[in-house]
Amino acid sequence: MEDEWGAFYDRSLALAPLRAGALSGLTFAVKDVFDIAGYVPGAGSPDWKWTHKEAAAHAEAVRLLLENGAGLRGTTHTDELMYSLNGENYHYGTPINPQAQRHIPGGSSSGSAVAVSAGMVDFALGTDTGGSVRIPASYCGVYGFRPTHGAVSMQGVVPLAPSFDTTGWMSRDARIMREVGNVLLPGNGQDGAHASFGTIVTGTDIMQAVNEECAQAVQPWMSSLYGLAGEHREMVIAPEGLEVWMHVFRLLQGYEIWQTHGAWVEKERPRFGPGVAERFTWASSITSDSVRAERRLRQQIRESMSGLLGNDGVLVLPTAPGYAPLRNTTGKELENWRSRTLQLCCIAGLAGLPQVSMPLTDIGGRPVGLSLIAGPGRDRQLLQLCAQLADEPQAAVF
Repeated sequence: MEDEWGAFYDRSLALAPLRAGALSGLTFAVKDVFDIAGYVPGAGSPDWKWTHKEAAAHAEAVRLLLENGAGLRGTTHTDELMYSLNGENYHYGTPINPQAQRHIPGGSSSGSAVAVSAGMVDFALGTDTGGSVRIPASYCGVYGFRPTHGAVSMQGVVPLAPSFDTTGWMSRDARIMREVGNVLLPGNGQDGAHASFGTIVTGTDIMQAVNEECAQAVQPWMSSLYGLAGEHREMVIAPEGLEVWMHVFRLLQGYEIWQTHGAWVEKERPRFGPGVAERFTWASSITSDSVRAERRLRQQIRESMSGLLGNDGVLVLPTAPGYAPLRNTTGKELENWRSRTLQLCCIAGLAGLPQVSMPLTDIGGRPVGLSLIAGPGRDRQLLQLCAQLADEPQAAVF
């Protein structure tokens, strides 16, 4: 199949399944940050690819998929070193959003979302640190899942900020999302057979961070979920303010990014594109002493969110403030959008919680995702709930 959408970095890199399994007959692509034996992942940067060696083995997540019957169909584009939410790459261009071609696909797992949205593969792997699976899923009108931090192996994956990095995936089919989870997530596959949630939580502060037209688009779906739950709680999610939470996330992420890649940046002097270059320069200025207060607040946020959701609760929220911005948007307008987007994405990121984005609605034909966040370790149940909502919304069990 010709790549008319610009989703793939290497379309020719194909691997047959290692054996038959639960995913037999399905095809997948991987963001160009996952190790494939004999291949050098590029991480969206020519300089990264030229300065690293071929992988000796497949990334753990790739191996599990191949051993369970899925076939690999190529590596997909990403933002440079995964440090963006836009999907626009200075070196390789911008994949075309199949559902809104004048708009960005979102990043950094841009190519994976586009490949899935265009029907080129059944599902795709991405990574999500600050929203890099959830946002392109929302913009491109597909399902996207960020697991509990640490639940899915990051072995053999180019890191960004390790205490936030997760291996996630996308598909057009909620049942495929669940089946991939049964392969990649810990447990025996039966843990999520029944989605048992009793409480729906919504945030008044969260809804203030989204566009009015986005709030109107998701409201019917949110209202229907309230009717299915035994209890609905409406409250302020971030007492300190979502802007404060976003600042905590950005500072901790930036510090970790420089600790992870600073030595390579200083040695190789890579040619970063606009935006990414400035963010790396800023990250280089963050010291360990300057993030002490943020580390303490992150721990408080984790404890608060885990206590709020526990085993029974689901937080419902728009995935992004609205539909995808137009391609080539620049300056303060784009930076303001990035800030508002991170206010929504940082909740699961700071708390290390699982989140699924569902393609339930749109604004003038442009997709808008609705998300569910559950308590830690409730990944299988969350994916099962998502599948139930897709198949029979009124039969979903809360």
